[in-house]
Amino acid sequence: MSDPGDLRARIETARALLAAHDSQAVLTPRLAKPLPDLIAQCRSRSETQTRAEPVRSLHHFACTGGTVIARHLGLQPNTVLLSEIDPLSRSSNERHKKPFAPTDLIRHLRSSTREIPDAVIEEVFLGALAPLVEHCRSTGRRLVLRDHAHSQFCQGEAPHDYLALRALLLRRYPVRSVVTVRHPLDSLLSLRHNGWVHFTPQTADEYARRYLAFLDAYEGIEIFRYEDFTADPETQLGAICAALDLPFTGVQEDLTILMPLTGGSGRSGPRILPRARREVPDEIARQCEQSKHFSALCLRLGY
Repeated sequence: MSDPGDLRARIETARALLAAHDSQAVLTPRLAKPLPDLIAQCRSRSETQTRAEPVRSLHHFACTGGTVIARHLGLQPNTVLLSEIDPLSRSSNERHKKPFAPTDLIRHLRSSTREIPDAVIEEVFLGALAPLVEHCRSTGRRLVLRDHAHSQFCQGEAPHDYLALRALLLRRYPVRSVVTVRHPLDSLLSLRHNGWVHFTPQTADEYARRYLAFLDAYEGIEIFRYEDFTADPETQLGAICAALDLPFTGVQEDLTILMPLTGGSGRSGPRILPRARREVPDEIARQCEQSKHFSALCLRLGY
């Protein structure tokens, strides 16, 4: 049988070792937290895990470098990017020719012989988006919708007055958005080069007027310039990700082949480099000089 005195000495030695290991150690029993405190903690954690995850949206005009920026956003971890989204677009409205688009319900509604109101199409879009938003939330992914502003602002005799994508999303979800721009002269020259001038009259003044209408629709949204992005891709992409609350692991030029997107206006190769301005026709130079809208646009964008 062990000597009680020896056992007591061993216990005291053990207590001394524990105290030396952690000078803050408390050897008296700790009381459990009251039940109401535990319930409050559980409720707080549950609310944090189920709070509404924002939908992100990216907005820009055609030929402004939006595709390359969107591609690099889509390469960031756990990011799901959908490119060139405009549920109310009139660009595929072919009422006299039924489209073959077996997965595109909205396109079929647009080509219906019985006109379907925009309000119905808005609800169809938001209803279809809901399970995707929930899937992204539950799996820790972030959803980014890249707008197709060209459909709304640069087609036809005037910008279409339907609800812009961000305003439509805000009916159901919190939204984080950014706008990206390029010098209007460069984007106009590229637009002409690609044969994408779909508005009338086809002048620099009309282009600037529509660009200003686009900026008005997204007033207050943070703007990033394409020229800044090509000069310092790492810093600018990081800033865009921060504005959208996206994870950022850096620019990954070699992986852009894994992110094919519609909408590219001619950039080839994975490298992000500044691009020289196309030759400016005398006619366009005169139009820009004489246009109040074009001057106002450049001033507003800081060019």
